[in-house]
Amino acid sequence: MIDPPAEIRRLVFLGTPRESVPFLEALVVAGFDVALAVTRPDKRRGRRAAPTPSPVKAAAQDLGISVSSDVDDVLDADADLGVVVAFGQIIKPHVLDRLAMVNVHFSLLPRWRGAAPVERAILAGDQTTGVCLMEVAEGLDTGWVYRRVEVPIGPDITAEALRAELVEIAAPMLVDALNEGLGVPEPQEGEPVYAAKVTRDELRLDWGQSAESLCRQVRVGGAWTSWKGKNLKVWSARSIEGSLPPGQMDGACVGTGQGLLELVGVQAEGKSRQAAEDWIRGARPTPGDRLGL
Repeated sequence: MIDPPAEIRRLVFLGTPRESVPFLEALVVAGFDVALAVTRPDKRRGRRAAPTPSPVKAAAQDLGISVSSDVDDVLDADADLGVVVAFGQIIKPHVLDRLAMVNVHFSLLPRWRGAAPVERAILAGDQTTGVCLMEVAEGLDTGWVYRRVEVPIGPDITAEALRAELVEIAAPMLVDALNEGLGVPEPQEGEPVYAAKVTRDELRLDWGQSAESLCRQVRVGGAWTSWKGKNLKVWSARSIEGSLPPGQMDGACVGTGQGLLELVGVQAEGKSRQAAEDWIRGARPTPGDRLGL
């Protein structure tokens, strides 16, 4: 692993999803020479569908930037620095030995190293999170930190909205750091906590849990339960006072281990999203009916 140069003008960019795109665009607008964008190969969304480029590839092509899916190609780009934002791959040591890289990570390291820091922060009930600009080193998000910004987590904010807020804060932070000079990074302090990707099973609503805990699952996105043997996604809900047996319905309110979860937006299996009250009119639950069975 090598240190970045004092002056940085020519970059390579490594990223994949849509939240990476504002960083690529900000670097171009700021006048940096982005020689190459590296992203995942095109994917098919269906057996007969044409391969679809990643959001970063599509944006790079619009900006006239060369694109590759091979990380080793950065070694031939004559770049001063690599910038990594939600790339989704570990950068191998032989690359880091020849090109310094920085990574934008959506947590306050060393808390929530790994793939799903925003989701894990919400699920854990964290009051704050943030963004770190860190050096890319061997290991999972172990590099020293150049800059960090702390952000409060609102009680009702979704993972999607929180991620958008962090992107809005982090893109100018990245540009400022590269223009002003990265300086000397500081080691991460504290006990590492890991943010594994959230599985579908973790998003199944257990009505024996508290309404507050279930709300956090809903805010992550993709929370689900079952209704008469079919899946029911819960896209929005709120915790209110009251008491019913876990899973039992009273209109849009569902009993939990503590409090009630009021359903706001749902999606029945094979259907589009709709207001919970509209779904209830069609589902016609009777007294004593329960979710989760």
